[in-house]
Amino acid sequence: MVKQQYTILVVDDEENIRWLYKEELEEEGYSIVAAASGEEALQMVSKSKPDLVVMDIKMPGISGVDALIKIKEIDKNIPVILCSAYGDYKQDFTTWASDAYVVKAASLDELKKAIREVLEKRYTGK
Repeated sequence: MVKQQYTILVVDDEENIRWLYKEELEEEGYSIVAAASGEEALQMVSKSKPDLVVMDIKMPGISGVDALIKIKEIDKNIPVILCSAYGDYKQDFTTWASDAYVVKAASLDELKKAIREVLEKRYTGK
């Protein structure tokens, strides 16, 4: 049986982060598209719905939290993982609409684990 290739939209205003996530997640077998802002992410979600969105919170223009709310208005079934260097956002109730919250770290192991869990829950219901 061939493993399905999931498309993940990575949203971060820092080019180095987008590149790192793209490299690491493509090694895991995911297809990666990237956006540099919340506005760009909303356009991409409207045109072609990704299987999952990984999004930074603090970005110029539309914040990750505001983009999350708008993405859920476009399609409530698209899972969104918020990924921030600021752990204190995890306590903010506005981030609770996300499907997971990961604090950025040097290792992407926690993010990769969250992606696997969210995709498994979305597509198998487990």
